[in-house]
Amino acid sequence: MITIHDKALCCGCAACVQICPKQCIEFEEDNQGFRYPSINTSICINCGLCELVCPILNQNNKASLPIRVYASKNRSEEIRSSSSSGGVFTALAERVLRQGGVVFGARFDSNWEVEHDFVCGSQNISIFRGSKYMQSRIGATYVQAERFLKDGRKVLYSGTPCQIAGLNHYLRKDYNNLITVDVICHGVPSPLVWRHYLKNVTEGQRVTDVVFRNKVHSWKKYNFSIKGDDGALIDQPFYENLYMRGFLDDIYLRPSCYECVCKCGKSGADITLGDFWGIERHLPEFDDDKGVTAVLAHTVKAVDCLETLDLDSHEISYEKVLEGNPSLEKSARNNAEWRREYWGREDQVEAISYILKKKTPNLFKRIVTKLSRMLRN
Repeated sequence: MITIHDKALCCGCAACVQICPKQCIEFEEDNQGFRYPSINTSICINCGLCELVCPILNQNNKASLPIRVYASKNRSEEIRSSSSSGGVFTALAERVLRQGGVVFGARFDSNWEVEHDFVCGSQNISIFRGSKYMQSRIGATYVQAERFLKDGRKVLYSGTPCQIAGLNHYLRKDYNNLITVDVICHGVPSPLVWRHYLKNVTEGQRVTDVVFRNKVHSWKKYNFSIKGDDGALIDQPFYENLYMRGFLDDIYLRPSCYECVCKCGKSGADITLGDFWGIERHLPEFDDDKGVTAVLAHTVKAVDCLETLDLDSHEISYEKVLEGNPSLEKSARNNAEWRREYWGREDQVEAISYILKKKTPNLFKRIVTKLSRMLRN
């Protein structure tokens, strides 16, 4: 029976919930907005499956380097402009759909929170495009993916590294018709904080669109945008936006993100995608400030798949990607003192501003200085 004694030892992948033959495990949200398993012990049969599929109890302790690394861009400017980086995920998804397959990813629900879902046939995959900075609800998507796989359908499943690790442990076997894609992950913020922030800034107005990475003016200096019926409710550079600043300063990430066990290629994903920060130093002629994807292929299956895509790509070294993406190998900073103070305050939105000002009075200056140094180099 799965028991959570330390919340840092649960990534929230929901593999345990979905594997339970008696359906006696439910996810319950704690006072920080993160979901954890709760077991109805009266019907639990102690089969041990929940422990067997847990990616933290069964960690992959062997780090592995990708076998191929690319800097890539989608040839469609329209797709790239609506993607967080270079639009590679869309190319992968379209390939699988053309083959009659199914694509799983993270989308906004009707309340502008994030859930995992799937599309197939001629359904629009644009709902999965773009970064969404909060932890998604996995739901029953591992179960659904397994059914499609057993039916012989091709499946592309995308998620954070811990979600992909959870899927792999849930399936407990390799499928030739499965391609798994994770992202270079900084950590997942609390859905509760997002809920409070959205309510605070919209003041009851209807939200029609949320874009965490609006790169209309710049990919490297993107804006955070929220639209309503009457136009823009929020449109700020990310380094000025309160929610993004709290996220990037590691204040309200899930406890497991500070001790992530899925770094260094340990998730078991076939492909890792992320922004190629620093591309202007390594391939300046390839950088147009509209977005370039760092693509890490971990398996032969991934290489074969990527070579069928019509992408504008250059092969490059892993070290050059790592230079601008330390999150590939390092977990987020954990300052327990500031986190305790943050969660000890009643108003979550006011708490972001309070902690940021108290922790780093010159945070804005520090971020701008860091950006200037990156661009200068």
